[in-house]
Amino acid sequence: MSNTTPQETFVKDYKVPPFLVQKTDLSFNLNEDVTEVSSTLAFVRNEKCSETNPVLVLNGVDLELVSLQIDDTVLTEADYSIEGEDLTIADMAKFGDRFILKGEVRIQPQENTSLEGLYKSNAMYCSQCEAEGFRKITYYTDRPDQMSVFTVSIEGDKSKYPVMLSNGNKTSYEELGTRHKVTWNDPFKKPAHLFALVAGDLEVHKDTFTTMTGREIDLQIFTEAENIEEVPYAMGALKRSMKWDEDVYGREYDLDIFMIVAVNDFNMGAMENKGLNVFNTSCVLASPKTATDARFQRVESVVGHEYFHNWTGNRVNCRDWFQLTLKEGLTVFRDQEFSSDLNSRTVQRVVDVNDLRSYQFPEDAGPSAHPIQPKSFMTINNFYTSTVYEKGAEVIRMMHTLLGKEKYRKATDLYFERHDGQAVTTEEFVKAMEDGGNIDLTQFRLWYDQASTPEVKVRTAQDADAGTYTLHFAQSCPSDPKMKAEDKKPFHIPVRLGLLDAKGADIALQTEDAAFDSSNNVFSFTGREQSITFTGVTGDIVPSLFRGYSAPVKVDYPYTRDALMFLMQHDADGFNRWEASQKLAIDLIQELIAAGGEGEVDERLIQAYKHVLADKTLDKAMVAKMMVLPNEAYLSTLYNVIDVDAIHNARELVRKEVAIKLHDDLLDAYSDNLSDAEYAPTADQIAERSLKNVCLAYLADLNTEETLELARKQLRLASNMTDEYAALMALAHSEASDRDAHLADFYAKWKHRPLVVDSWFVAQSTDGSERTLNRVKALMNHEAFAITNPNKVRSLIGAFSANQVQFHRKDGEGYAFLADQVIALDKLNPQTAARMITPLTKWKQYDEARQGLMRAQLERISKEDLSPDILEKVTQAL
Repeated sequence: MSNTTPQETFVKDYKVPPFLVQKTDLSFNLNEDVTEVSSTLAFVRNEKCSETNPVLVLNGVDLELVSLQIDDTVLTEADYSIEGEDLTIADMAKFGDRFILKGEVRIQPQENTSLEGLYKSNAMYCSQCEAEGFRKITYYTDRPDQMSVFTVSIEGDKSKYPVMLSNGNKTSYEELGTRHKVTWNDPFKKPAHLFALVAGDLEVHKDTFTTMTGREIDLQIFTEAENIEEVPYAMGALKRSMKWDEDVYGREYDLDIFMIVAVNDFNMGAMENKGLNVFNTSCVLASPKTATDARFQRVESVVGHEYFHNWTGNRVNCRDWFQLTLKEGLTVFRDQEFSSDLNSRTVQRVVDVNDLRSYQFPEDAGPSAHPIQPKSFMTINNFYTSTVYEKGAEVIRMMHTLLGKEKYRKATDLYFERHDGQAVTTEEFVKAMEDGGNIDLTQFRLWYDQASTPEVKVRTAQDADAGTYTLHFAQSCPSDPKMKAEDKKPFHIPVRLGLLDAKGADIALQTEDAAFDSSNNVFSFTGREQSITFTGVTGDIVPSLFRGYSAPVKVDYPYTRDALMFLMQHDADGFNRWEASQKLAIDLIQELIAAGGEGEVDERLIQAYKHVLADKTLDKAMVAKMMVLPNEAYLSTLYNVIDVDAIHNARELVRKEVAIKLHDDLLDAYSDNLSDAEYAPTADQIAERSLKNVCLAYLADLNTEETLELARKQLRLASNMTDEYAALMALAHSEASDRDAHLADFYAKWKHRPLVVDSWFVAQSTDGSERTLNRVKALMNHEAFAITNPNKVRSLIGAFSANQVQFHRKDGEGYAFLADQVIALDKLNPQTAARMITPLTKWKQYDEARQGLMRAQLERISKEDLSPDILEKVTQAL
């Protein structure tokens, strides 16, 4: 590790690789002390490279080089140089346009705590190579546009590693006494970051899938023996994903086998390695006893996401890492649509927008704000952001909205036809959208280039005599670290809208404005200021703006509280009914914040919630979503200077008032949704449980013996983890005298299930009371906690740093705690450390006292010997 500032890499400096690897042969000899890796790489000169005498640059990190040879020439140290991560061979002219490079290295996966490259999770070998982990395996030209056919041989101890896997199809197997050897071949060209290797003592769950052309695909999910009963749901999700991709995108799976491996120690959710996906156990294991509804839904979403990468990320790959949103934004949109089609579209949209506002909006307002396609970066690992993923998905969604379903499908077909087997750019994707959709997206491309969240101000004017109704739009976009607000050009913003009459019915929208698409009621807002006038409009009108959240913007429209209640009851757009409930709550909370977190709660909010609870026509899942107040993270994004305590106090005041005033209604709704039906993760059952448990959370906030007893009873009698964990959370965040006893009992019951223990950590680290920090510090020494395991780190340290009121304690102890952990983590796993430090980097958004305390911790971190991952974050923040 070094405190040398990482060099900034710019997209404008991109050059094609001078040499291409046509074929990659790898051989792994797995031993307990050292792993030997041999590589045979068939290179050719790249005809697209104009350099006359280019050098060959190979990338490698923490490798012990044993030998290096080109054709028949054994290279000595005089023939190459090693500087940083680059091994450079300068005199390549003598080897001609085609040559074979052979290399041998030794690595120690058992010592690799970074969880990048080849490492061990418990007794299992596994790999994670995106973005630049492959260079920790062997010397290679490790870049996305270097695509090659891979053949991989793995040799290891039969008793310890009876299962040895890599990408593609198994081509041979050989017994070698107490050892054995297996060879895999992947016929599709891929970059090194899609390479995978797994070896261990694993159980397998098998199934098959018949494709739309009648091919039978073998499906296999591998995991350690104690987890094998928790993988059938993921298998079902995989088969649903394969069918959906055929039906919606016309994409058929291409290999004869598709494998998933569940791993305990993994930096991310999962990885789409060609034909051999490696998953964090949290995204593949699910059973009613051990997984909540939320985890079932996450498993389905992530399984879908990684499978969909087979075409959007694998068959069509990124040219360079600046194009990351090309695969991730597109694939997030695909997995969101998959979940929407299988479940409630409106509820899924609420979930997605909530996540966007809670995680991406703060990112857009912070020191590392960047467009979905940045022009430069220092450390690629820090580029895996909510902006690239979730905002990237919103950009794809806007194109889908502008083109319509049929043209979008035609455009994606064109994209796959043009670029199958290639490493391409976002520009090439947008061009396919233009050509397939017959649309000009020149201005729309600004979404790829400009950072921060646009703000749209909307005002209305009605001429009763003329029967017209006009909407005036004005857009702006805040400054970010790379661009001032005044230098930003107006975005192309699709606004799906409706107008409601006095009875709550949608009126027919009539206008001659060419910017309005009447087929889907979408207005293309492209100017800094722009108006649209509708004719034939009479009577009282309430506008319904940005239906379905048609663009990732902040909207400023002066709705009255009565108008918001009206929209909650009548809007035909389910998302905007939820949005109205959020705006009503925000308006009230902001009023209380302005009064220092004190005041009276407007009775209209109480009545609106009462109406929602009583409305039997509403989807129960939507009722549950509408009853949940905006979270403190999102409320914080509405302020230039965040008053942590006022936001927390105001929100808590509203929660308590709702619980008090609607005690009987909440109790009735809770009772109405009790069920003794056998658990199933179906939409109807999930809706019932979500509404019941939202009501329980409100009631438990009252901290009365009656309401706490409800939680105790549910904890005691629960037949599934959703209900059991909801009751535990209610008690863990309460003042119940037996709170600690219930937490101890829960751990004793589930201590052998690591993912359930992760949830137990979260229940304690998210408690808003003063006891939390001491509790979290104590849990750092708990037998179940391991700082080397990213899931444990996220569940305890990460969840605590998202606990707004306790992380931002006035004494600064929350900041000091996080800084201590970041320093320790950086020595072990820089990628996880860089994700943990993010809350401290937003110090400028807080009051002067907190700014000083947070900055002091950043400066303390900066004095350490830091990894490039952390150094970049600290440098940007300071």
